[in-house]
Amino acid sequence: MAIATEQALPRILTGIGEEPMAELESHLDVHGPLPDLRRWSPEQIISVVERSGLRGHGGASFPMATKLRAVASRRKPKILVANGTEGEPASKKDRVLLRELPHLVLDGAAIAARAVGAGEAVIAVSDVDERSARSLELAVDERQHAGLRGDPQFQLFGAPERWLTGQESALVNVLNGGPGKPTFGPRPFERGVRQRPTLVQNVETLAHLALIARHGADWFRLLGTDRDPGSALVTVAGAVSAPGVYEIEHGMPLEELLQTADGREPLSAVLLGGYFGTWLPGAHIRGVRLAAEHLAEHGASLGAGVIVALGQSACPVAETARIADYFAAQSAGQCGPCTNGLGAVADTVQQLATGTASAGARAELARWGKDIKGRGACQHPDGAVRFVSSALRVFAEDFDDHARHGPCPRCSHPPVLPATPIPAFPVAR
Repeated sequence: MAIATEQALPRILTGIGEEPMAELESHLDVHGPLPDLRRWSPEQIISVVERSGLRGHGGASFPMATKLRAVASRRKPKILVANGTEGEPASKKDRVLLRELPHLVLDGAAIAARAVGAGEAVIAVSDVDERSARSLELAVDERQHAGLRGDPQFQLFGAPERWLTGQESALVNVLNGGPGKPTFGPRPFERGVRQRPTLVQNVETLAHLALIARHGADWFRLLGTDRDPGSALVTVAGAVSAPGVYEIEHGMPLEELLQTADGREPLSAVLLGGYFGTWLPGAHIRGVRLAAEHLAEHGASLGAGVIVALGQSACPVAETARIADYFAAQSAGQCGPCTNGLGAVADTVQQLATGTASAGARAELARWGKDIKGRGACQHPDGAVRFVSSALRVFAEDFDDHARHGPCPRCSHPPVLPATPIPAFPVAR
């Protein structure tokens, strides 16, 4: 669902629910054809992206123009990887795009490929996401039969269903026939798939690029803020009656979004940015705006675009303990601070939840958090520590109560935070 504004949302979600947007004919009826990419030089494309201020929507919010230039400057033949693996269990947005709007993603991939000089584009999805794979297969076939000009050679790839597979160096490693583990050494833009310079870009970022190519950088900046222009897809879940994927303007009040999703009970907290994100107390969400510069004031970010409302009927300690276990289980097993540290963190959080922890458990968690941060091959341990540290701070009274008395009646509440990807991915209406 798109949140209406004076500058006209929806953008990406235009046409959803009105006609079968996965079909090329409907896609072109709604968005029109792309400009002839053969008339655009790579530098022209990169300059438009730079003026638009488009940033990555996969979690890191890195300027897209900077990544494009880094890959385009390399001499060897390039490869583009569109990352639609979406390992974040609470996220739905990328699957919505791949299933409902595959041509918008493929348009963006064609533009990005032109910008960096890539003749090949790999579209990576989870190997258990058959619906997205089928949608993309049909879309690629349609484009080939229609003879669309400017498309690279598209290849679909099913990546292992794991959290870390979505990390760009791990995904490149899988594409090269290795395990889904982050790697040290050269970054993908230097040496990636088949040792070629590789641009790895989230599929939502590519969808925004497809619209910027049609409407221009100034149009993109009509929404959002100076630091965070444009719109974003977010997955809203938890204590709301209308969970799903929403398109919002950057800078939208968090409270307004939750009201639109029909929050159904008083909130104890809201998780911003997904499992690598930050908890905000329910009493503090008034005035919070969903843009980078505003969220930074609260130590938060939009991250992977996941917003989970935790109602007061759920136990935050039980939720934290379960996700800490999930983080430990998702470790690649190759860095000591992650393999051993996250296991120790998960065990200690579980002891706090059951009232069996030692008196110094909280101090140990604080020390381990400092020791673990920044010492892995990827951001997995950093994100896990951030999530747990945020929970310990926001839910301090709940943790103290569990440490003294053990599990509470709310511990039997059905889980709010999923530890496996959500199987259904509807667009909120």
